[in-house]
Amino acid sequence: MRKQTISFEMTVFDDFDDLSAEDQKLMKAAVASRQNAYAPYSNFLVGASVLLENGEIVIGNNQENASYPSGLCAERVAVFYAGAKYPGVPIKAIAITATSEKYVVKEAAAPCGNCRQAISEYEQKQENPIQLMLMGETGEVLKCNSIGDILPLAFGKSFLG
Repeated sequence: MRKQTISFEMTVFDDFDDLSAEDQKLMKAAVASRQNAYAPYSNFLVGASVLLENGEIVIGNNQENASYPSGLCAERVAVFYAGAKYPGVPIKAIAITATSEKYVVKEAAAPCGNCRQAISEYEQKQENPIQLMLMGETGEVLKCNSIGDILPLAFGKSFLG
């Protein structure tokens, strides 16, 4: 038996103003998108924006449903829309931000497990990492080099034969 540690490195920015101009543009698109979220049950509004290799930015926001499994998270809305509108164009980065109608979101909003898996599929498909920027309503902005950083030992096509 042996123990093994899995770790990753991320960059922590004190606030939005510390980001590069390109990263600010991507995060601003996510912030604008979260205002169009349909979240009458959770009151938790999430926006995502996807930067494609061709320079296009595609947005998404969470879309809830009274039948909870029928809703969709902002990240998957954006990633699936990018895949549908720009098939074969690699994803360079994804910005994710959240706010609440009931409280101030002070911590960076990270993707749920389903979203991590969906983003991982695209990362594996394009054979290039997808950077993530995570932000709440206020506070620090976290930047990861790859979805693999926050989803180690990801499930993929290699498991299916």
